[in-house]
Amino acid sequence: MDITIKQLKAFVAVAQTRNFAEAGELLHLSQPALSIAVKNMEEIVGGRLLSRTTRTLSLTPEGEDFLPVAQRLLADWDNALADLHNLFAMRRGKLTIATMASFSISQLPRALAHYRKQHPGINIAVQDVVAEDVVEMVRKGRVEVGVTFDPDESEDLIFEPLFEDHFFVVTPKQHPLLEIRQITWKHLQDYPFIALQRPSAMRQMIDKTTAGCGVKLTVEFEANQLASISSMVANGLGISVMPSLTIQQMESLGLECRPLTRPTVTRKVGILTRRRYPLSAAANAMVETLKHQITAP
Repeated sequence: MDITIKQLKAFVAVAQTRNFAEAGELLHLSQPALSIAVKNMEEIVGGRLLSRTTRTLSLTPEGEDFLPVAQRLLADWDNALADLHNLFAMRRGKLTIATMASFSISQLPRALAHYRKQHPGINIAVQDVVAEDVVEMVRKGRVEVGVTFDPDESEDLIFEPLFEDHFFVVTPKQHPLLEIRQITWKHLQDYPFIALQRPSAMRQMIDKTTAGCGVKLTVEFEANQLASISSMVANGLGISVMPSLTIQQMESLGLECRPLTRPTVTRKVGILTRRRYPLSAAANAMVETLKHQITAP
């Protein structure tokens, strides 16, 4: 049998007051209940901690040795409960989320600003990675919440849509494509193309789309990050296709962005969490913030 918190509190109160009546008032316990708690504790540890006579109450040598230990255990217990309460009340804590880099640049800052106003005690770490890595980080429990493209059928994950993203073509200024009123995928095959490396989900979507409409892109450069591709486009190395999440970033680099048609390709962007794993209070609050703060770009 293990010693209970109630028994520890009873022993410490009696040891500090040296009086059962006064200790009972502190703990809101009757003297018989207090006496039983201490007696049961002594039976568990195998010896007397208190020396009782009709006139005096003192600690045995073993009781003297154990008193500071018991006081420390109770202090640790109180601190642990206070910490747990603060976590649930979100007065302190840490939350790590994973998002696509394009989302963390464009949409996430507004949501984080709102979250920080509501929960200033929560420290937030953002892992801005490619879409596939967001899925894996959530699946393996490295983060509680992710924002990425719809991973389609995933029995172990929950996907909650936020908005639909669409592809557009990005070019340098004064590019010949800009003279076309409605740019289609077929128009792209006449110019050097800069693509994400396989097996990224976005590259797979582009390959599937071009194959479906009989287009063969002239891929002359490949990179792992959209930021690298945008820099290549800015330096006149070719054109590319980007998600609409990156429009603000592309325009800030002086690039031109135009919608792509025939076909118009869209994909859902949303919140990813693990099925059958409850979220922390901080993560739940982040999910609600994203739902209310994020709109289509």
